Amino acid sequence: MAEDHIIKQFLGDDDFPVKWESEEEKSLFWVYDDLHCPQPLSPMYFDIGGWWLTCDHMFRRFGTPFASDWIAKSVNGYLYTAAVPPDPNFKIQASEYGNLYTPRVPRDDPDYAQKIGNYLNAVLPTYGLHFADWWRERLVPEMQRNLKYLESKIESSDEIPLMEWATILEDAMDVHDRHWKIHWMLNFAQLSSTLNVRAIMEEVRGEVDEVLLGRLQNSAADRNWDSLEVLWTLKEEVKKSDVLSSAFAKDTGAEILEELRGTPEGQGFLDEKVNAWQREFGWHAVWSHEFIFTSRFEDPIPVLDVLKGYIESDYDYPSAVKELADDIAAASAQLLDGLEGEALEKMKAANEINLKMAPLTPDHHFYIDQGTNAHLRVVLICIGRKLVDQGVLDEPNDVIFLKYNELRYLLGDLENYDARSIVKARREERSDSEKIRPRDWIGTATESHLAFPYLSLWGFPDRLYIEHAEAARITGIAASPGVVEGSA
Repeated sequence: MAEDHIIKQFLGDDDFPVKWESEEEKSLFWVYDDLHCPQPLSPMYFDIGGWWLTCDHMFRRFGTPFASDWIAKSVNGYLYTAAVPPDPNFKIQASEYGNLYTPRVPRDDPDYAQKIGNYLNAVLPTYGLHFADWWRERLVPEMQRNLKYLESKIESSDEIPLMEWATILEDAMDVHDRHWKIHWMLNFAQLSSTLNVRAIMEEVRGEVDEVLLGRLQNSAADRNWDSLEVLWTLKEEVKKSDVLSSAFAKDTGAEILEELRGTPEGQGFLDEKVNAWQREFGWHAVWSHEFIFTSRFEDPIPVLDVLKGYIESDYDYPSAVKELADDIAAASAQLLDGLEGEALEKMKAANEINLKMAPLTPDHHFYIDQGTNAHLRVVLICIGRKLVDQGVLDEPNDVIFLKYNELRYLLGDLENYDARSIVKARREERSDSEKIRPRDWIGTATESHLAFPYLSLWGFPDRLYIEHAEAARITGIAASPGVVEGSA
């Protein structure tokens, strides 16, 4: 790899030791993924659930000059990822699905990065122009079929023998692989649409209005709003019933659940209404990527907590969605105000594509980040239940503390493979990791590393200059997960 100016470097210290596998690993810029996985990693998620597993497909499909792969490393239990440069001379080893993996780089051409950018620039507008139609007409139906297949197995879990579940797990992993490839296609298509609106806005207006552009990225018609509408109808039903209102007067979701189960009307509400919401919209957890957190599909208590909040605030879905829709319409009118002729037509056409793309942000989270990962988790839990029945594990979620191949070793030798001791040790390791404060980044920060466009999602390059000892960290509560940083 060509020489690159080193801006900062951190290779480990007594407080945060780092085990490096090679000099090549040290030379990359590794970012702590507090955006998706701020908690210590589960072994199963790291092996088979990561968002990075399909990034080589994204970089290859679009022809990106800034990276050819994206790899992950578990450091003191926390997730760090790094972009791999498209350099034929850069060789590094990584891990995927419990196997040694050599990240993809161009095979022969040392000038690949200089040449391929023209292809990216040429093809990207086509994605921006057509992807919303591909999504609606072809890709969403494909994902719905895949998820419905997995749900049919989950609903019949008791009748399915253990080794058939082993094959369903492979199916779920294949679904995960395919859906995350769709995710990255969407990601770049949205980038194209947004860049086009920005470029034309600057061309016809002379500047980019960031506030206006932000309003135009909103959506008032997507699966998140569908979920809220159903919860709103449930809230309205509770308000009309003395029995249900009495149950929701309890302080916590657990107490509400117990109260509802104590009356025929309350049990009916759970069975017919809450459970229906769970089956359609409950495929996500507080941290949606990881497998270790229970999904709303599995546990109604968080749903009841949310519903209680809507009851107490008297949440008004119709007015909320109308207010947002009206603002999007007003922003669109403001965008076109005063334009005429060719400028008007160009700006109008660009915004029409942008408005078609806007719902795809919440929708791809619904189907992929949240939905696909939750389905894969529940498949693992179904296997865990079978293994508990076999007497080889103590809890269904013990499977999450195994690695992918360890689970297969256990499935192949129930009598002799000691999974319990592995799970016990892993739970202890996770507890130890929770006491460690992860660093924002490790490795080597160079000018080319910091030019990687995705780093802005994690606040880089600005975050590079926040000293670890001086950063104040506030971790979000479950209802609003996230991390806020600033100077102490």
